[in-house]
Amino acid sequence: MTKNLTTINQFIDKSIGEWKSIRSTHTLAFQEFENSISKIYIKHINSKNKQVVEIFKNYKLSLNLESIAISIKWQAISDWEDDDMSDGDETILIFLPKDQNSGIVLRNKGYTESFIASSNYFVEEQNNLHLKTFYKSTVSEERISFLSTHIRSRFSTIRNMENNAVMQTSHTSEIRNLASLKD
Repeated sequence: MTKNLTTINQFIDKSIGEWKSIRSTHTLAFQEFENSISKIYIKHINSKNKQVVEIFKNYKLSLNLESIAISIKWQAISDWEDDDMSDGDETILIFLPKDQNSGIVLRNKGYTESFIASSNYFVEEQNNLHLKTFYKSTVSEERISFLSTHIRSRFSTIRNMENNAVMQTSHTSEIRNLASLKD
């Protein structure tokens, strides 16, 4: 292992806060392109939180107090919307480390397909977080990188599980709201 490899705890701690997100999504099958702007709020939640306990129950697992739970809330405005209505949601992620740099993520709902889903994760030598999620008909892969302390980049790909065809790609730039750090 590399001496300066970021642990999952360090990566999550660096991600806590309020972010402005600018995302471009390419749906290749339909040759469509979408831009969206979001506010994203990432915070730690206690492993004994009732939502966390419920997720463990849904996966038929015993509560693991060594897990790392976070809440991610977002409010997005897309250029696909005819009006300036915003769309928001929240997801809970529970990281169950196998070691300092890899493990499983439990989710209260999937991102690509709308049901509970778990992901495999690892932090590699360049300190990027990789997530891979298997759904019923698709596989989602995501890489999250810190370009600096207050700028993150996310790349994701969604593939059809049957023939491994790329269905969608996206790139997101996230900039931390520094004013939120003063609260």
